[in-house]
Amino acid sequence: MRRSAHRRVLRRSADEAGRGDGSLGLSLRRGRLRRHRDTDETPGSGGRVDTQTCAEQLLYEVDDPRSYLTPDVVADFSAVRFEQQGVDRVAVSGATGRTRPDTLKVTLGFDEGWQGEGQITYAGPRCLDRARWAGEIVSARLVDVHGLTPEQIDVEYIGAGAAFRGLTDPSDPTEVRLRVAVHTPDEQRAKAAGWEVEALYTNGPTGGGGARRSHGSVVAVRSCDIARDRVRTTVTTIGADR
Repeated sequence: MRRSAHRRVLRRSADEAGRGDGSLGLSLRRGRLRRHRDTDETPGSGGRVDTQTCAEQLLYEVDDPRSYLTPDVVADFSAVRFEQQGVDRVAVSGATGRTRPDTLKVTLGFDEGWQGEGQITYAGPRCLDRARWAGEIVSARLVDVHGLTPEQIDVEYIGAGAAFRGLTDPSDPTEVRLRVAVHTPDEQRAKAAGWEVEALYTNGPTGGGGARRSHGSVVAVRSCDIARDRVRTTVTTIGADR
């Protein structure tokens, strides 16, 4: 089973058993006959394996159950059946497939410049107003002094609805963490975000604390398809002479 969804569907039963998320186990699949599998888990590993959790797993991140693309086969899950065989043990049958795709999925990583950020916390009365004022100061200096464009600057007010991007009312928080991040081809300009946020200690609204800064190179990831006949498979065994 895929790890992230496994944690999601097994969380309730682990809590019911008096164990937290830290003790969740991963399920096992045992093959007995062609097109037939048993799914279970190691004893005491936490969580639950039943027809419900198996059905959730089968459909997790599957767009079309009749045509699930893999490198080796186009899988068809539309006729899959689950049968409870005992505690935390489920029999799985009915999966079929068609000829493998003519293409393979390739995930590419490439250099996409630098990202830098600075963070600082404001707490107490009117903390959101002070954080917004500080964000305006830093953004203006990044444009006027360091030559960045507004499109390269991202300002967040963590604790005041940052995850919802203006879709909720931040009301009156008791503390806000200002985060200013930039994305730029130039490393020095990436560092500028942290410098300007730290400067708020003496050149910004009162009461800021806990400033932090960081920067690093960005490796962007994109996926595409490539013709299967353009891919050469090789196997290298490490330590074969031992």
